[in-house]
Amino acid sequence: MAQRLAVRPAAEEPVASTPPRRGLTMTRRQALWCYVFIAPAVLGLLLFSIGPMLASLGLSFTSYDMLTNPVWTGGDNYSALFADPIFRKSLSVTLIYGVVSVPVTMILALVLAILLNSKLPALKFFRSAYYLPSVISGVAVAMVWKWMFNGEYGLINAALAKVGIDGPSWLTDEQWALRALIFMSLWGFGGTMLIYLAGLQGVPKELYEAAKVDGASTFRQHLHVTVPMLSSVTFFNLIMGIINSLQVFAEPFVLTQGGPNNSTLLLSVYLYQNAFQYLKMGYASAIAWVAFAIIMVLTLLVFRSMPMWVHTETEDDR
Repeated sequence: MAQRLAVRPAAEEPVASTPPRRGLTMTRRQALWCYVFIAPAVLGLLLFSIGPMLASLGLSFTSYDMLTNPVWTGGDNYSALFADPIFRKSLSVTLIYGVVSVPVTMILALVLAILLNSKLPALKFFRSAYYLPSVISGVAVAMVWKWMFNGEYGLINAALAKVGIDGPSWLTDEQWALRALIFMSLWGFGGTMLIYLAGLQGVPKELYEAAKVDGASTFRQHLHVTVPMLSSVTFFNLIMGIINSLQVFAEPFVLTQGGPNNSTLLLSVYLYQNAFQYLKMGYASAIAWVAFAIIMVLTLLVFRSMPMWVHTETEDDR
């Protein structure tokens, strides 16, 4: 009797487990691409801003004429700086320029922003016309104003002669040169005006209506509603105005180059003269860092005064 051979089923081969895919997770890939995209900006900041700043800080403690190697002198540049009568003159001229030009520019910009926020004919044209000068190159503007301020054939003196006024020699008269620069600085108020105009769009109309019901005149409405509601915008414009007034260079350099008799010698012009005319790069670097310190101190003072005059919305106001 034939025996049946039991056929065992073949044993199943074990299936090899799939190894986990090794790679970057979605979060890490996003982080990697983030670093790739910001790398040019970071490198540019390090190479063209922070790097030169640190280099100038080191050079401010040296004697360096750009022709020979720097020689370490310690704090001699800063000692000579504060004993320099021309530097003190330059500092006073810069402070006068900033103290006068910044508030006048802000007031003018606010007034025109209020006018351009109302319903006027050809409103878009006037907004563009007042903003356009702020985007024109500083050198081009300075050349135009240099012709206008000319004492012999300038447009300003020609207009004054029409009404019987003998105009001064604006850029060659020590008493009028700085005034001419301040007057010219008002030309670029368009950027400040535009920021005020944007701020006015966010002032609730109900506040003006309530003030009008209470019998407030138009002037008082703007004094007690517009000015407080735009205090944060004023704060921003004040900070930017201080920084710009201490760094202005193209206009005074093209118009007067610091003359006559250093009456328009702003810090930026004096810095340029020491660096590229007298080849005193270490001394010029010290001037730059003193100017930086002045900007930081003034900015800090404005920030410290912020709670006293800047209106901010709190939970209680909501």
